[in-house]
Amino acid sequence: MRRIWQVILLLVMAAPGVSLRAEQTPTFAARTHAVRVDVLVTQNGRPVAGLDADDFEIRDNGVRQRIDLVSFEQIPLNLILALDVSASVSGERLTHLRQAAAAVLRDLRPADQAALVTFGDAVVIHGSLTHDFAAIDTALARAQPGGRTALLDAMYAAVVVGEADAGRALLLVFSDGVDTASWLTSSQFLRTAQRSDAVIYGVTARGATTLLRDLVHATGGTVFDVASTADLQATFRTVLDEFRHRYLVSYAPTGVSSTGWHTLAVKVKQRANGVLVKARPGYLGDGR
Repeated sequence: MRRIWQVILLLVMAAPGVSLRAEQTPTFAARTHAVRVDVLVTQNGRPVAGLDADDFEIRDNGVRQRIDLVSFEQIPLNLILALDVSASVSGERLTHLRQAAAAVLRDLRPADQAALVTFGDAVVIHGSLTHDFAAIDTALARAQPGGRTALLDAMYAAVVVGEADAGRALLLVFSDGVDTASWLTSSQFLRTAQRSDAVIYGVTARGATTLLRDLVHATGGTVFDVASTADLQATFRTVLDEFRHRYLVSYAPTGVSSTGWHTLAVKVKQRANGVLVKARPGYLGDGR
């Protein structure tokens, strides 16, 4: 199934401006030989640095796991921007959105990659992951607002783009409204997110819906509500900064089934009060 969706994705990418529609849920193999968990550790509101494998404890379906690797700012980032360009995002709002995207792209490092997905009624993937950040700026500058809001379909497309590379995927999703045009259901997308390593951050200008918050929570991400689209630039940069302060913790599951739902419990050992740990609550394994 995954190969089928990769072929579909490549066909879409081969024709610029072609929209992506999906009626099935693709399967992404949760890596039974190496499960990767992005973890944000804060103390009194500030990121905690300098942790290593001995500082973490992970339980997979209640079974304590041996942590093989903890990385911090060592793995290149794949930033996928999924941006709402529906009819309500026009004029000054669209200008603010373009400025925010340009700012966060400038903050990327040479080894990082980025990709752009825009959505209104249709979802458009503007090429694959690339180091050519100027090309993404150009693509967004050409995007014209219109139509309703296919939020779930766009998030699905962004996950597909992120899964096309082995790097560390951050999906930054902006929308100013509720989903009104998607083909996918929330449960279909949720299963997709639970099989992916990607972390989703949501930014909304009208208050996040319960649906968006639940989907972001499923990946261990964060939702930011902005009072005005004028705040998007600072918020996008905050998202990138927070993600760079996350640890990537890897382990090979032992003592648990390779299929079904896996509940994760991530803790930081021997730390004072005020430490908060944010990570995805679990993942779906499919035996691969």
